[in-house]
Amino acid sequence: MESEPFEREKHVTFLEMMYRLLPHQYQTQEINRLTLAYFVVSGLDLLRALHRIDKDAVADWVLSLQARPSDSDQVNNGQFYGFYGSRSSQFSPQDDNNGASSSGISNLASTYCALAILKIIGYDLSSIDSELLLKSMRNLQQPDGSFMPIHTGAETDLRFVYCAAAICHMLGNWSGMDKERAKEYIINCQSYDGGFGLTPGAESHGGAIYCGITSLRLMGFLEEDVLSKNVSSSIVNVPLLLVWCLQRQAGDGGFQGRPNKPSDTCYAFWIASVLKILGGHKLIDQNALRGFLITCQSQYGGFSKFPGDLPDLYHSYYGFTAFSLLEEPGLNPLCVELGMTDLAAIGI
Repeated sequence: MESEPFEREKHVTFLEMMYRLLPHQYQTQEINRLTLAYFVVSGLDLLRALHRIDKDAVADWVLSLQARPSDSDQVNNGQFYGFYGSRSSQFSPQDDNNGASSSGISNLASTYCALAILKIIGYDLSSIDSELLLKSMRNLQQPDGSFMPIHTGAETDLRFVYCAAAICHMLGNWSGMDKERAKEYIINCQSYDGGFGLTPGAESHGGAIYCGITSLRLMGFLEEDVLSKNVSSSIVNVPLLLVWCLQRQAGDGGFQGRPNKPSDTCYAFWIASVLKILGGHKLIDQNALRGFLITCQSQYGGFSKFPGDLPDLYHSYYGFTAFSLLEEPGLNPLCVELGMTDLAAIGI
């Protein structure tokens, strides 16, 4: 029996709806509005429908969320001058001693999403004050090589190492981080089973593996298609990692994020991307994976986390990326390291 089709036009309509007005269920995600916008813009680019949005309006909105010091004396005050996650994030609910509102806090994840959006729509990133952004980003790197997402302190793990590496790569300037220290932190996150945890000693997780491997690739410490070369010279244990990733494809064809967990749409991107970097993506049962993803495709457009659930923007985007990796007709090729199309990644 012929499998169901990938409903490209319905997916475009789904993203267009999200572009115009987010449903009320996303109110709790207001502080992550830039991230949601990244899913929409990059998703439309993957679906070859980027012309459906007003690129100038998008650029103006993203640039309005950039953090800037109020005067030159504050440049070296330890604050991170990246991008705020949303309009409300630009303002702090707490007042200072004079009753005036203090500035909000920009963060690494929103900064990655902001630069990715601008790159996707063709904005010239050289117009951004990258020196200020990168100089202040170094304040977030810790002695062990990890990164905090905000300058006031928070958890440190591989997610924010990836954001820092992607930011430096997109800006073409690595002054924002100590690559050697970051490399050592990533290596220390590889576990005995071959996978990577978000922190050293943590349980191996598909998302953590993506962050670690793509960071090493962006920083130039890991060759592409390493399986076709001398894996013994790699800085990570490639054979164990390959086995861990391949074992995550479950009996229903989908990928699970950890052992003994149900298959989830998003891991078709997180884990398949790692396999592509390693050169092991041809070992995936692609027909089975496509079959699982189709069961998560909504009749109204978009993808859900599990079969039968309602679609959401996060899993929809990673459903689109997964189909791009499966070379679905009508989709643009994906640059897995940056999470955008190849054309956007190289600036065409």
